[in-house]
Amino acid sequence: MTTPHTHPRTLPAPVVWTRAIAVSSLIALIVLGLAWELWLAPTGNRTLALKVLPLVLPLAGLLRNRMYTYRWLSLMVWLYFTEGVVRATSDRGLGATLGAIEVVLCLLLFGACAAHVRWRLRSAREPAA
Repeated sequence: MTTPHTHPRTLPAPVVWTRAIAVSSLIALIVLGLAWELWLAPTGNRTLALKVLPLVLPLAGLLRNRMYTYRWLSLMVWLYFTEGVVRATSDRGLGATLGAIEVVLCLLLFGACAAHVRWRLRSAREPAA
């Protein structure tokens, strides 16, 4: 006989997908930032690669599925979005392309975080089936 307490409640598919998209886009932003500043289009000052350090902090929270991390990351990502817009419109060549990629990744990350929070809150209100 199975009771509701013997099996952990499975997460709805949208929660699983938004988490995967958020984690993937965050990792992609970290890799992009490092590759950009160290190899692809360095600006001459390789210490700019340190800009990815704040992105490493929320990674642990996303992997632990902490709701608070999704919330504050959805605000912090706009700093990187702004950098991407500025560099996409002011740099030339590869730098502009990398800036545009950064913008897309930021929008993807924001959308995934916002949707994740919404779906988690919705699934918490619904009774277990």
